[in-house]
Amino acid sequence: MANLIETEAALDEELTAPRPVLIDAIRELRSPLVILGAGGKMGPSLAVLARRAAEAAGHELEVIAVSRFSDPAKEEWLRNRGVKTVAADLLDRNSVRGLPDAGEVLYLVGLKFGTEANPSLTWAINTVAPLHVLERYAGRRVVALSTGNVYPLSRIEQGGSREGDPLTPLGEYANAAVARERLFDYGSREAGRQVALIRLNYATDLRYGVPVDLAQKVWHRDPIDLRNGFFNCIWQGDANEMILRAFPLANSPARPWNLTSPGICQVREVAERLGELLGREPVFTGEEAGTALLSNARALCAELGDPPTSVETILERTAHWVQSGGPSLGRPTHFEVRDGRF
Repeated sequence: MANLIETEAALDEELTAPRPVLIDAIRELRSPLVILGAGGKMGPSLAVLARRAAEAAGHELEVIAVSRFSDPAKEEWLRNRGVKTVAADLLDRNSVRGLPDAGEVLYLVGLKFGTEANPSLTWAINTVAPLHVLERYAGRRVVALSTGNVYPLSRIEQGGSREGDPLTPLGEYANAAVARERLFDYGSREAGRQVALIRLNYATDLRYGVPVDLAQKVWHRDPIDLRNGFFNCIWQGDANEMILRAFPLANSPARPWNLTSPGICQVREVAERLGELLGREPVFTGEEAGTALLSNARALCAELGDPPTSVETILERTAHWVQSGGPSLGRPTHFEVRDGRF
């Protein structure tokens, strides 16, 4: 069995403990590291991971987390761990102009859920904010988080979309994400800015993620829709580490990189394994389609190595967490969506 996690404090420790490979890499980052959109699911643990890696390396890297910080508890959590926080609205040009100078910029800003209800806000966040950031941080390396949703559904046997495949997705959110990439690429080409675009496909910890969605359905005996029968996922701690190590990959023109596990997970097999761990039989509905939203991450893995946390470890930890009544963010991934309507 994997090293199981019992509490949120232990989970946060797991997510923010740097490996030697990150401690070595963090020495090359210029201070300060400004993390934009740091108040979301990944940002707080990523900021603290960077801070802890710099401390372990003896590198005086100031880490500045920027967000609207609608949740004051996240801001306090960051400050208590040595991360400086700045409240700002990236849709407000004057607010962005007032942000601290940066040695390196990490861009995590995005909006997915609720897109169908308010598509104009999704487009604004994914287009206006990047323009403001590129203007404010001209001449700085940028690692910008994107999403695997920029790809259309692909045939399972293809092994996932690759970085050079056409970006012809369905839905407002996915197309707004393509626009975000195009603006970063435009800024990179026009001004020689070095940018890496990281297309993340389903990070997970124990409070959210596709394995969490499936484990909760198995535990509560809710039907699992098999039509979107395959997915990628990556442990959030591994994703955060690889994002921080991606600065040397920034280039002009901007280059995209897929970030996820090197393999493909089958919903049916994962649910059955979770059923074994939870002692409950999963309930299925529908049949697997021949396509799914999948990414091939071999290019990035060739540069940075495979993510160290196995899918089996994720499943064992997730099953134990759900069975033990561990807290959830209450934000399903909606990975089963096939029409792009989030």
